[in-house]
Amino acid sequence: MSRDLVVLACDECKARNYATKKNKSLHPGRVEYKKFCRKCNQHTVHKETR
Repeated sequence: MSRDLVVLACDECKARNYATKKNKSLHPGRVEYKKFCRKCNQHTVHKETR
């Protein structure tokens, strides 16, 4: 299994708020989730960064 640690950054303020794991063999592209950003104080899209 190739589960790797990825960092999620807010799409609006670019703050790196979350770290999660993903299986890169099942999801080779970048993931994006709608999560709460403490800096923006609202739910925004968080995308995987490198």
